[in-house]
Amino acid sequence: MTDTVRASIFTTKVLTWASVLACAMLGAMALYSSGIGLLDPKLHRAGGFTLALIVGVAVARKTRSSKQMSQTLALGHVFLDAALIIAGVWSIWSFLYVQTEMETALYDVTNADAWPALAGLIVFLELTRRLWGWGLFSVGTLAVLYLLFGQDLPGILQHSGFSLREIAEALWYNTNKGVFGSITNIVLSTVFIFIIFGALLEGTGAGDTLLKFAFLATRRTRGGPAHAAILASSLFGTMSGSTVANIVGTGTFTIPMIKKRGFSPTFAAGIEATASSGGQIMPPIMGAAALVMADLTGAGYLNIIVAALLPALFYYFSLFAAVTVEARRQGIEVQPMTTDDKITPVDLINSVLFLGPIATVVISLLMGLSTSAAGFYAVVILLVLSVINPKVRSNPMRVWRSFIGGSSSGATLLIAIAAIGILVGSLDTTGLGLKLANVIASVRGESLFSALLVAMIGALVLGMGMPTLPAYLIIILVMGPAIQALGISMLTAHMFVFYYGVASSLTPPVAIAAYAAAPIAGANPLMTSFMAFRLGMSKFIIPFIFAFYPTILIVEEFHLWPFVWIIARTLFCIWLFSSALSAHDRGRLSWAEVILRFACAIAMLTISPVIQLPAIALGIALIAWDVRRGAPQQPVGGTAL
Repeated sequence: MTDTVRASIFTTKVLTWASVLACAMLGAMALYSSGIGLLDPKLHRAGGFTLALIVGVAVARKTRSSKQMSQTLALGHVFLDAALIIAGVWSIWSFLYVQTEMETALYDVTNADAWPALAGLIVFLELTRRLWGWGLFSVGTLAVLYLLFGQDLPGILQHSGFSLREIAEALWYNTNKGVFGSITNIVLSTVFIFIIFGALLEGTGAGDTLLKFAFLATRRTRGGPAHAAILASSLFGTMSGSTVANIVGTGTFTIPMIKKRGFSPTFAAGIEATASSGGQIMPPIMGAAALVMADLTGAGYLNIIVAALLPALFYYFSLFAAVTVEARRQGIEVQPMTTDDKITPVDLINSVLFLGPIATVVISLLMGLSTSAAGFYAVVILLVLSVINPKVRSNPMRVWRSFIGGSSSGATLLIAIAAIGILVGSLDTTGLGLKLANVIASVRGESLFSALLVAMIGALVLGMGMPTLPAYLIIILVMGPAIQALGISMLTAHMFVFYYGVASSLTPPVAIAAYAAAPIAGANPLMTSFMAFRLGMSKFIIPFIFAFYPTILIVEEFHLWPFVWIIARTLFCIWLFSSALSAHDRGRLSWAEVILRFACAIAMLTISPVIQLPAIALGIALIAWDVRRGAPQQPVGGTAL
């Protein structure tokens, strides 16, 4: 073994141990700040990014160390990692120094302060590239380049120009926008504790119990394990807040069983991808994006939960309908439950691991506690209850590993938030977001539908290939002002782009949810992405429904009869839409029936009753025709031989 290889191995070990220590400190900070006492904001943000820097370098190095490389390249990576940490710590210390000076005296950012700021931007953008890929890296990099050279661009893209000192002040030495801005504060003070909570829920065994209950609840359905995957993923996604983590957590178990039931590999991967992506829109916990939304809108987390409930139920109803129709198409019947699927007394006891903490969150919010305090008490209750699981008692270290794993996930998320903060600072400093809002307003004319359609396309393109929270933040920053200019409320606008932030993970060709599920099923990733897109099509319709009928969101305007009427129409629309997409209901549908079902589904959601009522009548006639056609024929004149 050469000295270079030894140095590389030693560096990896040191970084690994430093990463574990940093994760422990990040987790301790999250617990303290959410439930015990407040931390100085500048120290909280500086300390959080310093620890995230160490974790990010270690995680990226661990991923890279599995690849074969030359000795020279390995040594170069050792020096590069050390340089990243040194430059990152220098830049964070500079932020802390400048903020302290601003608090004690009149201090202006100097040209000398710009250099550590520039180093910090480079460090965190490079870590974003390593951990989150080229998409988010490109967003942050373009934001910096736009500030530097945007004065030379034509049309609405042109700005007045900014010096390096002004850029440093906007992106680095600012606690309202930029890397250390308000979004970073939300993640550190609210989101982080829920990331740890989700990891602990999974680590203490709640996920395994959820799967068993999901299989029990769906044992008498045609879809069986496919329906169980939908139910389990909706609950599991509440814990993890991550589509890919959801797929890995449930898909490795459900996808083989879906295939065994008779569904194709592409369908098995597609339904798992769509179900897993929906976990982030399913109350009561949802994902990190919902927590950020509560702060950005000022609506309160409890109101976000209430507003998200019905749209999420519509989405999962559409998935259940899609599986039922597909099972009919393939002739799959109900099968008996195996012994392994049956609920044991231990499972009943372990169910408290999930029900207790979730109830704690809801009760804490109803009592008026802050969202972060609700997360803190849920973690405490979960840790107390974890001893009832025999697996935890026999191996207590699994709780510690989950805690460290959750902190590591939070640290890598902070790296992504740095890139988002750069975009926030750039848009706010240049006013580009408002300029784009004016452009969209001029394109839309007088039509709300056309404006929302433009916003939807823009949201899907901006969010493509990104995790939900970065996707949601980018979309709301760029498209939010334009959508609110249409006359709809802030909460509705945020919910609209939130849905497309989630839906972007299913949109071909960069459908990260489908690409995560396809290898587990042994399916073609691109074909899986098209299948997931088809199965999750209702996710693209539901935001338009609550944009035109905000009564579905309950919290802002609620009228009983319109509320009941739009629910009935939406459910009927989803069934017609799902069956038309599969060209099958009780039997095979002709092309004419498919087209008519699509037309009826869309028409019954229009505002005018003159269009709604005939569409509903035609839809009922199409269902009745299908039922009559599928009914067994009675023999005429006696018994058939």
